[in-house]
Amino acid sequence: MSITRLPPGFKITRDTNTEEFFINMGPQHPSTHGALRLALRMDGENIVEVVPHFGYIHRGMEKQAESMSYLQYIAMSDRQDYLTAIQNNLGVVIALEKGMNIGVPEKGEYIRVMLSELGRIASHLVFFGCFGGDLGGQTCLLFGFKEREMIHDILEEVTGSRLTTNFFRPGGSRFDVPENFIDRVKTFLKHLEGAMKDYERFLSKNIIVLERSKGIGILSAEDAIAYGCSGPVLRASGVDFDVRKANPYSIYDQLQFDVPVTYTGDCYDRYTVRIAEIHESMRILYQCIEKFPKEGPWRSKEKPVRLPVGRYYSEIETAKGLYATYVVAATTGEKPYRIHTRGPSFPHIAALNKMAQGHKISDLVTIMATLDPVIPEIDR
Repeated sequence: MSITRLPPGFKITRDTNTEEFFINMGPQHPSTHGALRLALRMDGENIVEVVPHFGYIHRGMEKQAESMSYLQYIAMSDRQDYLTAIQNNLGVVIALEKGMNIGVPEKGEYIRVMLSELGRIASHLVFFGCFGGDLGGQTCLLFGFKEREMIHDILEEVTGSRLTTNFFRPGGSRFDVPENFIDRVKTFLKHLEGAMKDYERFLSKNIIVLERSKGIGILSAEDAIAYGCSGPVLRASGVDFDVRKANPYSIYDQLQFDVPVTYTGDCYDRYTVRIAEIHESMRILYQCIEKFPKEGPWRSKEKPVRLPVGRYYSEIETAKGLYATYVVAATTGEKPYRIHTRGPSFPHIAALNKMAQGHKISDLVTIMATLDPVIPEIDR
């Protein structure tokens, strides 16, 4: 049967004699990693088109920001993507610091980078566990979360919170790190070195993983750029772009690390880029441990967070990709006129249709896992 009138959202037209049908995947589905509905147009077992539907957990965060103080919005940022909470905090405070024209003491910068890289590893470990789980390997889920819990133990001791940290402040952070912070990070890194061998043994050469991820969900470099992809999704398509290198912030320009890039753009590449990034984050953390200032302030002199009239922008590299904050101060005061966030997950889901066409539903689960989206960050 040839369909002449497609449901809203579907655009691909084609002349076919097969009987196409439409099904919903979500909004409550384990592989969507949140409340996301994917409307699928199927030709037998093959996907013709995917139309994502967002908004099931929209909370109006940016509208709420208009009645909040700048300080209150920092806490809102870590509730957007709970897996990159502490990195989101950093993105917001960098934008505020530009407005306040203040700097950060050296020790404060090291604290920021170390906690951000621990957060990056924790987020990638969740990806590892969910990727293996979505492919049927529940053991990976248990392993990934085991090491992630060790990071959250460190974050809890430093920030007082395991997940939504609300820790960084303009000029530094809420508190100094405890005396045992460096020793705890050293112990964790030593443990993770051994654990990573197990991780890669589980998945990197697993025949099931290879069969289900190689050549699946290919996204070309041109399409990745056109959709606005960033982070591991962009770099797996062969584009060497990382904000920490392209537009360095904090002390990243003083640290040695590589940006992993692969060129096939399939699910397996997106997996290998994230595994390589865990190793690079460990490399950054070892350098920070060696150079960490034992003395000195961890925060510049505290003063009220009031921004002069103007527009202020910051961008950072979170575990998911480019996270940008745009602040508009219409009056000099403690509240913004407008705050807008550019998160990485929306463009990745926007590119889903491009990657899924011609594949099976089981492949769509694999593709979704390697995009590693967090839906609350999209809905906000």
